[in-house]
Amino acid sequence: MSNRLDQPADTNAGSDNHVRTRARDVARNEGISNLQALQRVLYRSAKQDPTRRFHALYDKLTRSDVMWQAWVNVAANQGASGVDGVSIDSIEDGGMEGISSFLDELVAEVKGETYRPQPLRRVNIPKAGQPGVTRPLGIPALRDRVLMSAAKLVLEPVRGQFPVRGFGHQMSAPLAVMFNSR
Repeated sequence: MSNRLDQPADTNAGSDNHVRTRARDVARNEGISNLQALQRVLYRSAKQDPTRRFHALYDKLTRSDVMWQAWVNVAANQGASGVDGVSIDSIEDGGMEGISSFLDELVAEVKGETYRPQPLRRVNIPKAGQPGVTRPLGIPALRDRVLMSAAKLVLEPVRGQFPVRGFGHQMSAPLAVMFNSR
């Protein structure tokens, strides 16, 4: 069993079944970003060895390239602020320093294992096709959305590993992990 995330499990020194590849090498050789290289290595490792289990993905959430792309994804969506009232515009008003500070604080909470998601902000929105009828909508805090986006970036390449049980395969990878781990 390999102790490195980007190496296939059960790699034999003389075996050519598994190609030893690191994300750093993939980025350099294929001319892609470090995040794309990480995703490619995770995907290839999962495909090469379907029995492999990824035990060390938590640290990948806090990589600067993962967090930055997660921020870009959330900011592009221009969603509403959560229960804490922090909006995308309020973070971007601080310029690059404001965004970096926001991401650094979030990374520190995750690394320090003190991160806790905030409650959802509940709003009622009109139900499509039914005038006068509303349905509740939960809006997560901005920091929670950024971390969910980071989890999606890391988990999507290995999501084929999760067993398909009931409706779990139709969900996003983070939700599938929660429901299928019972």
